[in-house]
Amino acid sequence: MADVDLFAPLSSLQWVDRDKLRPNDYNPNKVSRENLELLTRSIETNGWTLPIVVRPDYTIIDGFHRWTVAGAEPLRTQLGGKVPVVIVRHEDASEDIYGTVTHNRARGTHLLEPMKAIVKRLLDDGKSVQEISRQLGMRPEEVFRLSEFSRDDFLAMMTKGVHGYSNAELLTKY
Repeated sequence: MADVDLFAPLSSLQWVDRDKLRPNDYNPNKVSRENLELLTRSIETNGWTLPIVVRPDYTIIDGFHRWTVAGAEPLRTQLGGKVPVVIVRHEDASEDIYGTVTHNRARGTHLLEPMKAIVKRLLDDGKSVQEISRQLGMRPEEVFRLSEFSRDDFLAMMTKGVHGYSNAELLTKY
């Protein structure tokens, strides 16, 4: 492996037209629609924190899903059609593939016990099940499984502040 200038990619950071980029033809990573919505929410909440990694010809090495959500509303308008990129120059095309896979694998997975502690902390801080579900991209049932509360305690939390029933609506086909 050749000597790598570790500073070079971030030294090339720039905002470019999203439509200038193109996906690679080998990315093994797939993301559900729900997680794409969560990614959009993350960008809207935190701003854009990770640039898209591209080859000099603007083929995406890492960041396909960030590129994808940046092409849909509301992000497309909010970003003015731009995305942040860093350029990585590899001597061998196989290094592009290695880059894609290692970026994906290096992000890791969430472990059960730390996620339980996070959910407990958020609930202890007074966050509602609905808010935790929305912000972390979980269904209420997932929050319940991680919370370790009894079913009755959890149902009480879910209905906290809910008074009575909603008005019935007549639905008709047009």
